[in-house]
Amino acid sequence: MPNNIAGRGLTDREYLQLCLELEKGRCRTLSNTLLEINHQELREIVLHCFETAHKNQYNLFDFMKNKGWYRTTIASQPEIEIVQKNIQHNLHPDS
Repeated sequence: MPNNIAGRGLTDREYLQLCLELEKGRCRTLSNTLLEINHQELREIVLHCFETAHKNQYNLFDFMKNKGWYRTTIASQPEIEIVQKNIQHNLHPDS
């Protein structure tokens, strides 16, 4: 998709895509941070930040999906079963 043609700047779609990527990155960073926090009060603060970023990310994704700017595909039943088997195996590798 062309970008910045004749100095016009970003399209709404491009702007929202950048915002979505920033929120996804924020979710990843906060999630990793939560895994390492031992102090309960700080953990609650970071958890609140994660929940906010997660909500923002989903709202951006949903808006873009409804506009047709973020396409997803529906998984087939065989694909779902493969993922379920892989998860089950990872949770219980000896069974």
